[in-house]
Amino acid sequence: MALVFGTDGVRGRVGSEIDEEKIVSLGIAASRHLNTKRVYLGRDTRESSFVLAAALKQGLQHGGIEVISLGIAPTPEVAYVAKVENAGGAVISASHNSWFDNGVKLFGPGGLKISDSIQDLIQIDWDKEQNERHVIGTPDLEDQNDSRWVDSIISSAERGCFSGLKLVLDCANGATVNKAAVVFKELGATVIEVSSNPDGRNINDDCGSNNPQNLIKEILSSDSDIGFAFDGDGDRVIAVTSDGSILDGDHLLVICAKDRLKRGLLKDSSVVITPMANLGMRNVLSDIGILLHEVPVGDRNILEALEESGWVLGGEQSGHIIFRDLSTTGDGVLTAVQTLLALNRIGKILTNSKTIFSKVPQVLINVPVESNAEKIVQEITDEVNVASMELGDGGRILVRSSGTEPLVRVMVETLDPDLASSIAEHLSNLVVRKDQRFL
Repeated sequence: MALVFGTDGVRGRVGSEIDEEKIVSLGIAASRHLNTKRVYLGRDTRESSFVLAAALKQGLQHGGIEVISLGIAPTPEVAYVAKVENAGGAVISASHNSWFDNGVKLFGPGGLKISDSIQDLIQIDWDKEQNERHVIGTPDLEDQNDSRWVDSIISSAERGCFSGLKLVLDCANGATVNKAAVVFKELGATVIEVSSNPDGRNINDDCGSNNPQNLIKEILSSDSDIGFAFDGDGDRVIAVTSDGSILDGDHLLVICAKDRLKRGLLKDSSVVITPMANLGMRNVLSDIGILLHEVPVGDRNILEALEESGWVLGGEQSGHIIFRDLSTTGDGVLTAVQTLLALNRIGKILTNSKTIFSKVPQVLINVPVESNAEKIVQEITDEVNVASMELGDGGRILVRSSGTEPLVRVMVETLDPDLASSIAEHLSNLVVRKDQRFL
């Protein structure tokens, strides 16, 4: 099966879809188009990440690029070091996916995710390289310790500023283990860690930003003030309040946008969002004069909009938040720090998500598919339009193929939660039937 770039790099099932030879080929192809002589390489904690990182290093070196391994490193750390060094970056990770998947994210000079045009050129050469036979060398990585990313997040606040706060960190048994806690402890907080013992197969396993139940349980039992859950590669985050309420990316974006607007740090009073942004979030920001600019799903699209217009803040409901004046990509740990700083400035740690905004009921169903997800979405366009007419002006429907997993995502948003559930179930069943028909 041919691998192709999605909304956030390349991902696939290790063994059947992604292996060392394919990654060597990718490294060779990427070396021709990254426009850099040096690449900083990081990886997450999956059992396959070491050998795949070594394979990517082999491919990049074959193309004449110097590769410096940062070891187990969150995606934002690799991007930050690449920015400081004006070099390229690469991360072996499948982000929030399960342990049996893996993938590659690529950054160009300055720690910026590669453009569509560069991605297309790499894809063309990669397809050709996979027809060549490449001998896989013995996995060889000499990891370097680099504290600059952690130090930069600490320096974005004042040491001791979180003194008196007790918080819980869920590191998803992923790349933020032994790093996120250091940041918050240096800033004065008392830190409790959960899901911080990776074994190669427990990354994102009933933990992290997609599964915060353990975090909620620990916050309630430890009487903590707040908690944060990261995903496997640390580029997204959600929060949980002291009463167990979940604050997703929409909530965090509202907190930080209001804070920056008040301090005169929100350029053009503008925030970049995606179609997944909840209507309640849109309304609360619009009501205070913040202009919302919608781009397609994916933090790469958010960053492009921020770059083009010089804006400084954008994000996704999933917890990808970009502070363009501080980072070149989504950064879960940085977002958590900036959120706590914003809450400190208003003098309270929130105890309930409804104090930020009231969400319009939103039903999201992820439907696994085996056939072409984009074709399925196209095939049910008429049915989606009919359902949208049923909702009227007070609701929204979004049906799209996932750019990171073999899924069709069905989202229905309306003030009537029963109607939202009914329509979402109907459209999901349509997706299943179309998928079976196309097999």
